[in-house]
Amino acid sequence: MAMDGILLIDKPADWTSFDVVAKIRGLLLSDLRRIHESRGYCQDKPLAGALAGVARPLAKRCNCRLKVGHSGTLDPFATGLLIVMVGSATKLSDVFLKKDKTYQATLCLGSTSTTGDPEGEVVPKSDRIPSLREIENTLKKFTGEILQTPPIFSAIKVNGKRAYELARAGKDVELKARKVTVYDINEVKYEYPTLQLSLSVTSGTYIRSLAIDVGAELETGAYLTSLRRTTIDNFSVEDALACSTDLSVDEAIKALRKP
Repeated sequence: MAMDGILLIDKPADWTSFDVVAKIRGLLLSDLRRIHESRGYCQDKPLAGALAGVARPLAKRCNCRLKVGHSGTLDPFATGLLIVMVGSATKLSDVFLKKDKTYQATLCLGSTSTTGDPEGEVVPKSDRIPSLREIENTLKKFTGEILQTPPIFSAIKVNGKRAYELARAGKDVELKARKVTVYDINEVKYEYPTLQLSLSVTSGTYIRSLAIDVGAELETGAYLTSLRRTTIDNFSVEDALACSTDLSVDEAIKALRKP
């Protein structure tokens, strides 16, 4: 039996994108196993396991294959829309990856982080308090086509290695700046040291890098404290399925849609 389609998932904080994929794969494979058992197959062993470790054994016993992937990684601290592709829909990975996206971001001014987010080492930078007008003028400089250097703690490959792997190993990582487009920055709310905003950007834009660059321009330092992806192209997180440890098979099957 073939399973094909996409799932719009609202990724929770502290889950990696791979955790979400593993959860969905385990649920869908358990449903495939149930169908096979109803037809007299795969009655040798009971279903066991939860996330990691369940997909591969099930596929082997059930003699069923199920490709599951995602497009557009979200960092563990981030939440929001993740497109999970199932079956033949995994071929659309690059298509979804290149789509425009929108985010809601919260920055903390006055400090920096080694990773640009709350997972790194946070160091106080400045106690200068910029005005709202200064912040608005600064944000205008980052609207439109800009040059942006990706953060060293990213999945970009450098000589065959992930940049974050090299950075964690204490090695120097040099990434080239590239052109990205920030279509719009709006819904700005500011109460020092917290700066909240919404952004509409092209694929490949790193909001962590934007936060770092804004902090440098303000001469205060800044890093992301929260990030939520709200849309990918015409797909919205409002239509997404909340992902949790108690997500059921029926919920996942019902939410599966054609791309």
